[in-house]
Amino acid sequence: MATIGFIGLGNMGAHMARNLIKAGHDLKVFDLNEQTVQYVAQAGAKAADSAADAATEVEFVVTMLPVGANVRSVLQDAGVIDAVAPGTVLIDSSTIDVDTARAMHEVVAEAGYEFLDAPVSGGVGGAEAGTLTFMCGGDQKVFAKCRPILEGMGKNIVRCGGPGQGQVTKICNNMIAGITALACSEAFVLGETLGVDRKVLFDVISTSTGNSTILNLMCPVSGVTDNVPANNGYKPGFAAGLMLKDLRLAQAAALTAGTSTPLGAAAAAAFAIHDANGNSHLDTSSIIKVIKPDIE
Repeated sequence: MATIGFIGLGNMGAHMARNLIKAGHDLKVFDLNEQTVQYVAQAGAKAADSAADAATEVEFVVTMLPVGANVRSVLQDAGVIDAVAPGTVLIDSSTIDVDTARAMHEVVAEAGYEFLDAPVSGGVGGAEAGTLTFMCGGDQKVFAKCRPILEGMGKNIVRCGGPGQGQVTKICNNMIAGITALACSEAFVLGETLGVDRKVLFDVISTSTGNSTILNLMCPVSGVTDNVPANNGYKPGFAAGLMLKDLRLAQAAALTAGTSTPLGAAAAAAFAIHDANGNSHLDTSSIIKVIKPDIE
């Protein structure tokens, strides 16, 4: 078992940290929100006074932060890189831009340490259940060192390639998810408007070529299948604001790569409208409100 510093205890990070404790690891945790720190401390973690303190005298440091600027700030400005001991491995499970991920690989390597970008998929439910997918970018030997730690939080641990390739894989996955969520919404509004019962639509689509994980886990209409956010006022789940962030990351990456992503661009535009309408806190499946605001 390992000693781990965990920085960033948001909706997913807090559950991930608690699962590491359940797996037998010793944790020092830090977040700006004292309530989330106490939530994880109740499970057996030691509350750190700062990000640098959380990174002191540990074997691994896991960061789970909102955006690339936060990762840069925590690792560099907040003194995490300066605080870690020789041999410490840094794992960033945030979903951030590819350029920042690659830059952090370089910065950490220049300081003499090892780094893995390891964004996750699976949402809050996956974080709580310990069934996340980790998409990892970095050296094979570093990946092998980190794998036992990641297995305490997830079920599918994949090395996607070199530095930054975990982030590339994550934004490709979420671009598909965002496009699919929008497509499902369009289909249900169209079908119901033309007189087909929503339950019939779901039963047929879910057993036909239109089926998808997004349809089954995030069906955008209520009353047709169990345990979807639409049945609970679109409580996330995976928030629409986070989907917008990831779609924008995909668009930025596409611009850098010179790759055309017209459907990704359309989904990003739709989620931007949804965000402007004050719905970023709702589940991704609530994107149907862009098409039919009064949906029930």
